Amino acid sequence: MAPDEAPVVTGPAVRSNRTPLEGAFVCLTDDIRRTNRPRLAIAVGDVKDYTGKYSQDEGSTITQGGALMVYSALGKLGNTVQLHERFDTRIAELELAYTDRRQLGDGKGHIINGKQVVPWVPYFGGSILRTNYYIVGGITELNYNIQSAGAEGYVNLIGPKARVFTLNVGVDLRIIDTQTLVVVKTISLEKQIVGYEVGFNLFRFFGSNLFDINIGTKSQEPLQLGVRTALEQGTLDLVAAVYGLNAKPCVDAAIKSGTNGKASEAANSPPPPPPAPVASAPAPAAGPVVVAGDKQSAMVPENADGGAGGRLLQVPFEFGSTALDADAASAIEKIAAAAAKGNPVSVQIIGRDSETWSPQKRQDIAAQRIRAFADALTARGVQPSRIRVQWRPDTSDQGIRRDGAGYQVFAIILIT
Repeated sequence: MAPDEAPVVTGPAVRSNRTPLEGAFVCLTDDIRRTNRPRLAIAVGDVKDYTGKYSQDEGSTITQGGALMVYSALGKLGNTVQLHERFDTRIAELELAYTDRRQLGDGKGHIINGKQVVPWVPYFGGSILRTNYYIVGGITELNYNIQSAGAEGYVNLIGPKARVFTLNVGVDLRIIDTQTLVVVKTISLEKQIVGYEVGFNLFRFFGSNLFDINIGTKSQEPLQLGVRTALEQGTLDLVAAVYGLNAKPCVDAAIKSGTNGKASEAANSPPPPPPAPVASAPAPAAGPVVVAGDKQSAMVPENADGGAGGRLLQVPFEFGSTALDADAASAIEKIAAAAAKGNPVSVQIIGRDSETWSPQKRQDIAAQRIRAFADALTARGVQPSRIRVQWRPDTSDQGIRRDGAGYQVFAIILIT
């Protein structure tokens, strides 16, 4: 990291923390949106480790961050729920205390009583929004070695060995009505964690030399990933219950499809050729996306209103899909109508922010979506020569460009 330092080993790049339930969150989010119900305000209380398992060498065996995992799980539901902070309110309470003592300012003057200008921020109450529900619970089980098996065989002190083992964790969660403190639903889930070990040993004399050689491998499913997956499924079940929905079909479909949910089909398809009718233009400088003829896209909280749409011209694609659905077709009709007037039109190709592909795969999917969009515009009378790619992710891009709650930008297309 510096000329006089020893070399530092760096491993793989940072990535989104994915679980086998990513597709289930997308599925439930779509189900909630179809109900057209108002967003529910949900907070998370303490989700503690109640197993009592502790190692003097390694500390707590089970993660102490259960509440943080539940908060992250709720965040995967995008803007269908409104997250409220109740787990760590120390900074907010401190600033409210400063405000109460007239010590908190924002660098501006404020008029009170209709005439007096003061440097402190006046507070009239009611700025903290109420919640509808909150989730609490804990990790309640950690059972070691609920089943194990193995075998070894040697001939002349030469032979293989193999061993498999299983442990499990359990979580108990509940969702509570904030106003009445009525427990709306409880959930108890368990997750088995599996591991294996295989090897080959050689221990014998060759002439006057003694050889002792051991070769093998050992692998175990990450224990804390198992805890996170169980907490995520519990969160899905609880949120679905307060919306009057059933999360089981979404969970079953995600598990059946694999880690990436609906994306498994796209993952197995060959990379498409680059879109022929679309010419590349220089990529804009890094920073917030600016759309021609419109205001700059503002940074917003992860669960703020807006989501996909708003003031920008956008074409949405569902998780892992490269086909235009009804929402995308409707957006393209409006874009074609605007392009027919001869004015420049800038369009964002957007998808779910849970689509955390590798850079190369993301570029391939972006190319397929650009082609589908360009073909649809051409079919509506827009000349291919007018359609240009203004920006799309490079293979060196490790992160994503978020666009409001639950969405990311895959490409920016300019219709000249």
